[in-house]
This record gives sequence, C-alpha cells and structure tokens, in this order.
Amino acid sequence: MVTTAERGTAQAIREEAAKLFFERGYDATSLRQVASAVGLMVGSLYNHIDSKEHLLLQIMGGIIDDLLDSAREAVKVDGDAVDKLQAALAAHLTFHAERAQEVFIGNAELRSLSTAAREVVIEKRHEYELFLQNLIEDAGKAGLADVIDAKIHVYSFVAQATHIASWFKPGGRMKLDEIVAIYTKLALRELNVPDADARVDQAR
Repeated sequence: MVTTAERGTAQAIREEAAKLFFERGYDATSLRQVASAVGLMVGSLYNHIDSKEHLLLQIMGGIIDDLLDSAREAVKVDGDAVDKLQAALAAHLTFHAERAQEVFIGNAELRSLSTAAREVVIEKRHEYELFLQNLIEDAGKAGLADVIDAKIHVYSFVAQATHIASWFKPGGRMKLDEIVAIYTKLALRELNVPDADARVDQAR
C-alpha cells in the first residue's frame, strides 16, 4: 500500500522535475539535480521512478490524464450539446494556462522519449482529442453547430490552448476568466454557433 507520505514524495519529485525540465530542458537536467531539489539522495528517487525517462513519461502522461479528467468533470453540466462542448473548452483553456510548464514539456520533449514511451503519450493524446471530437460531432448532429471537419476543429482548439499556455501570465492586462471567455467565443464562432457570445456570457 502506498502511504500518504510516499504519494506526496512522488508528487514532489514530478513537480520539481517538471520545473527543471522546463527551465533547463530534459537532456540538460540530471537526476541528481532533481533529487537535490526535492531534498533526497539520488538513490531514493528509485523508490518512485524506474529511470529518468520514466519520470518524463510520468509527467507527460500525467498531464494528459489530468486534462482529460478535468474535461470529463466539466461536461457534467446540464444543458445541450453546445453547453457541454463550451464547458469542456473552458476547462481545456483554463488547464493549459494554469499548468503551462507541464504543457510546454509535453509539446517540447516528446522527441526525448523512446519509441515505446512516445506511443503511450501519443495514445493518451488521441484519447483526449477523440473526447473533444465526439463533443463537436454531437453539437453538429444536434443541429447546433456547423461542423466542417471535427478532427480539424479539435486541432484548432488544441492550438488555441497551447497558444495561451505560451504567453499567459497572472496579473496581466486581463484576468484568466476573461481570456478564457474570449477564446471560447472564438471557438464557438468557428463552429458557427448562432448565439455563441450570449452562451459564454451567460455561463460566466
């Protein structure tokens, strides 16, 4: 059984490793540096990870798992297919802004994984993209959105969130909820949802 302390240590290792991978890059970060940041001896890391690559995979896989969990929780709202898609998009955008470092690692370090590990991450990404795609298709089938190509719409929405992660900083000109509202309106307008702006404003 994993104790609370062990679970906390494992989380601390992932968090500190993510900071170092973001600041220095995966290749330039050693496990000794990760251990030092957590306050452990290097050998103690191996109680929680199998290797440096395994640590990277934990971070990259974990961020997608958390993203999918967030989106699944968001769509539990009452309402029609667009309401559910809108909620998922808002969660999607917020998540990327709030966890920008891990998002950056997920995009920048895929090449650092072995083929087998890379396939694990790619499969998780596919699962998340399919989740969004199904929401888009449901809105189209309900006659509430003009869907040109659901998969390409997904790519567009993923790109929007990645863009936010690249520049958003707390304390800037606009609050995060204002930025999320704007991007959500853009996404719904892309799908030609007639009352896109009113829907987003009402949900805030």
